[in-house]
Amino acid sequence: MSSESLSALSVTPVPLKIGVLIGSTRAGRFADTVASWFVGEVGKRDDMEVHVIDLAEPDLVEELKLSLDRGAGGPGLAARIGELDGVVVVTPEYNHGYPASLKLAIDYVYSEWRAKPVGFVSYGGMAGGQRAVEQLRQVFAELHAVTLRDTVGFHMAWERFGEDGRPYDEEGTAKAAGVLLDQLAWWGLTLREGRAARPYDG
Repeated sequence: MSSESLSALSVTPVPLKIGVLIGSTRAGRFADTVASWFVGEVGKRDDMEVHVIDLAEPDLVEELKLSLDRGAGGPGLAARIGELDGVVVVTPEYNHGYPASLKLAIDYVYSEWRAKPVGFVSYGGMAGGQRAVEQLRQVFAELHAVTLRDTVGFHMAWERFGEDGRPYDEEGTAKAAGVLLDQLAWWGLTLREGRAARPYDG
């Protein structure tokens, strides 16, 4: 093998920019606990840098309100999604579905989702938010995003975390997060290289 080939193999890829999108905007939401734990799991990795996007941020709340007026509003959210290599959506399940605030944000951004991987961390009652996730898969497929097979779900979520914000089953949840993040790493790097080689025109 030539020295050039060896040099290429030794190059460490630039860490993937991974967004953790918090989909709930309700007062008193449990999303803060779940998202904080997951951000910590991403932070353990050297191949990713985490960017939190909280739809409850005042600037984003105002931007999405303006977007209801036929797309008016600033480019803040779209630009932030556009810079990412992948996204993990943290979503609750409300009435067998996902939050309206999340649907508004997804539709408002639109093209910036294309040819990027999207994973899910869900929480709720007995279903653990999985009905919300299944609906979101259909939405993201329409936007040409690639949704990951494995998810992290917390059923009866408020009973799964201690007062310190850590899951009671730290080993099991860390393993589930690791599976999700390993898939995200593969798809994130593969699709980033693909978009760089050939712009996606789907």
